[in-house]
Amino acid sequence: MYPEMLIAPMRQELTRLGVQELKTPDEVQATLSDTSEPTLLVVNSMCGCAARNARPAVALALQNEKKPVKLTTVFAGQDQEATAAARAFIHGYPPSSPSIALLKDGEVAHMIPRHQIEGRTAEDIAQDLVEAFNRYC
Repeated sequence: MYPEMLIAPMRQELTRLGVQELKTPDEVQATLSDTSEPTLLVVNSMCGCAARNARPAVALALQNEKKPVKLTTVFAGQDQEATAAARAFIHGYPPSSPSIALLKDGEVAHMIPRHQIEGRTAEDIAQDLVEAFNRYC
């Protein structure tokens, strides 16, 4: 686990956008157990592709007119129990961080795992998210 002072700015990149940080399994369960409305789940991390690609992509995509009702995030490697609880809602996908899931009606409507984040631009990832937002939100 990393010192919180190192992680705080990475957390804030999403929370300043209105993304709700889920730090405990109870918070995850309370928030993600009802995904009848579109819910974004960002599995944040400290790695370079989260900083360079994933978090900026989320920021760009959230400028879209249509967007999920709930915006949530967990921090892998830091809030491990919350992350494990959140990953239980990402059915059929192996754990990866960073990753971005759009949940709706208890299912994964759209998923962007780490291997689709690495090596791509934030703009390309944001476009994928915008297309998913326009379709499911």
